[in-house]
Amino acid sequence: MIPHLVIRTDGAARGNPGPASLGAALIDGSRSDARSPSAPPDATISEALGIQTNNVAEWTGVVEALKLAHRLGAEVVDLYLDSKLIVEQLHGRWRVKDAKLAPLHAEAKALLGRFRRWSATHVPREQNSTADRLANEALDRVAAGGPMRVARARRVAPAE
Repeated sequence: MIPHLVIRTDGAARGNPGPASLGAALIDGSRSDARSPSAPPDATISEALGIQTNNVAEWTGVVEALKLAHRLGAEVVDLYLDSKLIVEQLHGRWRVKDAKLAPLHAEAKALLGRFRRWSATHVPREQNSTADRLANEALDRVAAGGPMRVARARRVAPAE
């Protein structure tokens, strides 16, 4: 169980729409380096999504990361995303106009409601390189005949 997670997600599409994927890095929020863009993740998701738009891939990354955070027992999540669109839509400052994104937005908001507290912060793309790498690994892995989804979680020692 990790009560607080820092989450970095990204989506990729080679073409728009085109072969798409997501990457997510989840870091134990109690670690001193948790907010560092170079912090090694405690859990990751790298998943190919088939043919999608970049925005669908970005939103799916958020949804899948929130599902994993819930399974890991998080009560607090802090999202760091290089998609200003998603950050603004999560906070309700921008409307969700694209019909393909509305169900993903609704699912993300419902998942966020399971946490005691959440935040979403826009960061420059270069501060999201781990999630970007995971998304691109998924596309390369599937192109080479590998699995669509790889998710990993390191065992975290219980707090004393």
